[in-house]
Amino acid sequence: MLKLGYATGVGTGVAKMRKINQLTTLKVKTISQPGYHRDGGGLALQVSPKGSKSWIFLYTLQGRSREMGLGSLDTVSLADARSKAKEYRNQLLDGNDPLDLKAKKTEEQRLKQKMTFDACAAAYIKTHQSGWRNAKHTAQWQNTLRTYVSPVFGHLPVSEVDTSLIMRVLSPIWTTKTETASRVRQRIESVLGWATVSGYRSGDNPAKLKQHLDNLLPKIKKAKRHHPSLPWRDIGIFIKELHQQEGLAVKALELAVLTACRSGEIRGARWNEIDGDLWTIPADRMKAESMHLVPLSKQAQDLLQKLPRTGEFLFPGAMKNMMSDATMSAVLKRLPTKWKDSDGKDITVHGFRSTFRIWCSETSASRYGKDAAEFALAHKLPDKVEESYQRSTLLDIRRELMQQWADFCDQTALATITDLEAVA
Repeated sequence: MLKLGYATGVGTGVAKMRKINQLTTLKVKTISQPGYHRDGGGLALQVSPKGSKSWIFLYTLQGRSREMGLGSLDTVSLADARSKAKEYRNQLLDGNDPLDLKAKKTEEQRLKQKMTFDACAAAYIKTHQSGWRNAKHTAQWQNTLRTYVSPVFGHLPVSEVDTSLIMRVLSPIWTTKTETASRVRQRIESVLGWATVSGYRSGDNPAKLKQHLDNLLPKIKKAKRHHPSLPWRDIGIFIKELHQQEGLAVKALELAVLTACRSGEIRGARWNEIDGDLWTIPADRMKAESMHLVPLSKQAQDLLQKLPRTGEFLFPGAMKNMMSDATMSAVLKRLPTKWKDSDGKDITVHGFRSTFRIWCSETSASRYGKDAAEFALAHKLPDKVEESYQRSTLLDIRRELMQQWADFCDQTALATITDLEAVA
């Protein structure tokens, strides 16, 4: 049976607890006689022969007398000392030894102070990866931190990571690899934020940009990256050549062109998302994390009707999972014509979205308005109120727009020139 108690006098052992709160603030301040001066409940003020004063918690556990220092009177008031003593009495009632718990806490703090940045990064990724879009995103996190951060301070305790260390990582790549540097900084900031909340470090986040690193790093205007895209005047000839090819990936690429959707949205398309002339892409598959409604043109519907239904995906890949991104890109590489953008670069699957957007601006399709084109691409409008209103009213307009785009894709090069002259 657990036996505990509070000491009532020097060397008296365990006894029934006397009345608590026996000291006063004035008495604590004026008392000068060396020894223990009891407040009750195990709390005592210890006065040394030289006159210094400190708080002591005296207790016995399993017949063993123990003393626990609570701090100097200069830093711990009578009220604070009583609060601590009450906390330790409750620990005793729970069957715990306050000194053992304190030692355990000290050891935990020591271990936390030794937690490295790399270990925190691994823990952060493990915690958050289930909420990320795919395994590729996880790999990107791991690779960027391993390449740029680990060699500099990955092995150091995360509590020691400061601004100078972060500058050693960012300075060499800030102006030469702008996009990468920005992502590295953001990821360092996230890991350090996690480490702070988890108790492995304290203080401000040295990786934050605003009002901190922006004072040390040059301001870089990020260049918008454009995917090489097919000039819209060539889309009719391109589709005609595409129709001469065979294979499921060819159909996937054509649907990407007809709908102006991203590669991942096409490859992840499921049959239960299709309802007549409307394709509803759920929010968890969209970059903007909002549900996207795609009006299907007659050409797109005809394409879908010709697809074999062998599982949940419109375009299944190996083992009936979704088709890989490389499969669609491979179609472009094996076409007889090596299609280039206006700068002579090989076009990309994603570039057809730009082809569509430029066509919307430079042809008679411009009458449908900028917002219709932006919503067709699942881009968000900057004004939230306008976005909410427009999303409820543009579906019919977008049906007309996407049908005109599909009809245009069916045309020959001559029809393309005619359309251009009509707009001019």
